Amino acid sequence: MRQIFFFLLIPFFIFGQQNDAHLFSQMYDLLPTPNTYRTATGAPGHEYFQCRADYDIKVELDDTNQRIYGMETITFYNNSPDILSFLWLQLDQNIMSIESDNHRINPEKLQENVDINYLNRMEEKFDGGFKLDFVTDLKGQPLPYFVNKTMMRVDMASPLKPGQKYSLKIKYWYNINDRFKLGSRSGYEYFKEDDNYLYTIAQFFPRMCAYNDVEGWQNKQYIGAGEFTLIFGDYKVEITVPDDHLVAATGTLQNKEKVLTPEQLARYKQAEKEFNQPIIIATQEEAIKREKTKSKTKKTWIFKADNVRDFAFATSRKFIWDAMNVKTGTTTAMAMSMYPKEGNPLWEKYSTKVVAHTLRTYSKFTIDYPYPVAWSINADRIGMEYPMICFNYGRCEKDGTYSERIKYGVISVIIHEVGHNFFPMIINSDERQWGWMDEGLNTFVQYLTEQEFERNYPSSRGEPSKIVDYMAGDPAGMVPIMTNPESVLQLGNNAYAKPATALNILRETVMGRELFDKAFKEYAQRWAFKQPYPADFFRTMEDASGVDLDWFWRGWFFTTEHNDMAISDVKIKKVNPQDPTKKAEQLAQEQTTKSRSISSIRNEKDIVKTYNEIDTTLNDFYTHWNRNAVTDEDIDEYKQSISNMTEDEVTMLNSTKLYYEIEIERIGGLIMPVIYKLEYADGTDEVIRIPAEIWRKGAKKITKVHATDQKIKRIILDPYLETADTDTYNNYYPREEQYSKFETFKRSTNRFGNQQNPMQKANKEVKP
Repeated sequence: MRQIFFFLLIPFFIFGQQNDAHLFSQMYDLLPTPNTYRTATGAPGHEYFQCRADYDIKVELDDTNQRIYGMETITFYNNSPDILSFLWLQLDQNIMSIESDNHRINPEKLQENVDINYLNRMEEKFDGGFKLDFVTDLKGQPLPYFVNKTMMRVDMASPLKPGQKYSLKIKYWYNINDRFKLGSRSGYEYFKEDDNYLYTIAQFFPRMCAYNDVEGWQNKQYIGAGEFTLIFGDYKVEITVPDDHLVAATGTLQNKEKVLTPEQLARYKQAEKEFNQPIIIATQEEAIKREKTKSKTKKTWIFKADNVRDFAFATSRKFIWDAMNVKTGTTTAMAMSMYPKEGNPLWEKYSTKVVAHTLRTYSKFTIDYPYPVAWSINADRIGMEYPMICFNYGRCEKDGTYSERIKYGVISVIIHEVGHNFFPMIINSDERQWGWMDEGLNTFVQYLTEQEFERNYPSSRGEPSKIVDYMAGDPAGMVPIMTNPESVLQLGNNAYAKPATALNILRETVMGRELFDKAFKEYAQRWAFKQPYPADFFRTMEDASGVDLDWFWRGWFFTTEHNDMAISDVKIKKVNPQDPTKKAEQLAQEQTTKSRSISSIRNEKDIVKTYNEIDTTLNDFYTHWNRNAVTDEDIDEYKQSISNMTEDEVTMLNSTKLYYEIEIERIGGLIMPVIYKLEYADGTDEVIRIPAEIWRKGAKKITKVHATDQKIKRIILDPYLETADTDTYNNYYPREEQYSKFETFKRSTNRFGNQQNPMQKANKEVKP
């Protein structure tokens, strides 16, 4: 075949070689070496182990002084191959102590406008933290112990050998913090209008630290951002509260007949059979009555929970309670909510249904929800998760209306916190060390769940376009995802939004939905009720999909690089046909479309006659010779030249196609696939998808060539906003003007802007 153009024989070429080829190297330098505990496939090894701890706890709420009094028996099982000389326990309540590192290590600064709660924390006199009455063995003999801030070491009489168990007893009490004044993940909320409290109680008992093959004892101090590293066990918890309180907790209620009224019990049994609409178990009218009467007697609620990593509860006389059953694949569970009247009608309308929807959707993408209940508790200004129960913000206006922001905020926080039942309550990652492994993975599945709740749901995280502002920001304000939560500079973007976006890009753009979903589900199934670390996730996703993703993990999780690609050049070429007739036609067409110079245009008017027009003796053969004329000799020569060619070769020799050479430049340091749309003059279009491996040799620029029978009207890079490209202005050929909008406003002294929400406006309009 005759060579027509060099670029027809080479589909693409790479130039401008740089030293970025290492971005495609395998992550041997970043991941731990596989072993018999954690394999190279990302699955647990044949010697994988995890310790466990069972708890028998009795706690009493002092509703007058806002205190918790507790007594617990812990039984720790040493399932490791190691001899343990001592035990480590977590004293998380000690973060509320004035001696806590949480107070000492955080910078403080006075602003012109200071929140009164900020001043409260500055002048804090709160006597927080566990007060330990005793630590003994089962025979009542005191055990030596040492408290190191939020950790406690307990020395046993003799070392604990592999396969042995050890039990100890602890009696303690602590003051419950006001969440609105002092913050924290648990505490109380005070309602001045009716002089009542709503308690959301967690980290309320000394808990065993995890001991595993990665960290040994995970006894890193609790100072706030890094959450919890815990082990599974069985719980029996007796909770004594005022007689008129309702209690929601991890596990199943064991004594419903004793703590519920006959009416409540009947409604509960009805809810167990209802799969479509929540049943009100404790009504708003009953809650209002309890708010006023305030019983002085007490009642004990008993809960049991098997194979959970933690326990939490909520209690108040203000609670309304509704519930419904939900099917999640092969299992069923009770979806339930408790909320004060201040949350209605929003919470009655949405909460329990959102719980049910979350369980169904997460089960589809991970494992069938294995626990018997899932609670959503309304506690304002908080979003926090525990096994089978979570605390979620969101209140209505006094007239029962609510803004769009509050509506979707409530739905999203319930999805997110209920979703934490899967990450990390079941797929039990080390939150203290790797915050993204629960928050990021959970935010990703939250996004999928939101989109299945309502079409075009206004998700705040997950879409690549939502992370652009962060990734295009000042690198000095960023750290890699693979950073301990305590050292992260922007936790919401780093641990929640960026990993969730990365997984969405993997699903939609790099791997495809079907392949990603199978691999992600494999990870969930492998590590359900076990403790995975980052390498286990990375390796499982590759092992289960057959896709080499080291370049992706390296760029998105281990660097702060951003993606910015540009269409830096477009060249358009045609084949110069060898058929004399077609060549003449093409030249004639080019002459009619060719732009004329300004000189030739003006010469037509200014030069009345040229010399040869005045003196015709100057004319000869070439004066009026048609350069494009086709002679018989030209045709014979052409026929001779193609006599040994195939029909396809002759067609290629005289191609009438346009050849577009598109140059893509990688401006940002993040490696991503190249996606662009070709829009043709006839209104059709074509999307080109090129794997990220096109950058594998370290180039900063690559070119691709497209042959087409018609003109390309426009080329758009990343047309569906899949790759978090931080500068879309350079994504168009030809360039397009892009406008941003600005708003005009008058600053209001009211934080609500002295404006009614849309529901209030609508209600006002319909009134006579």
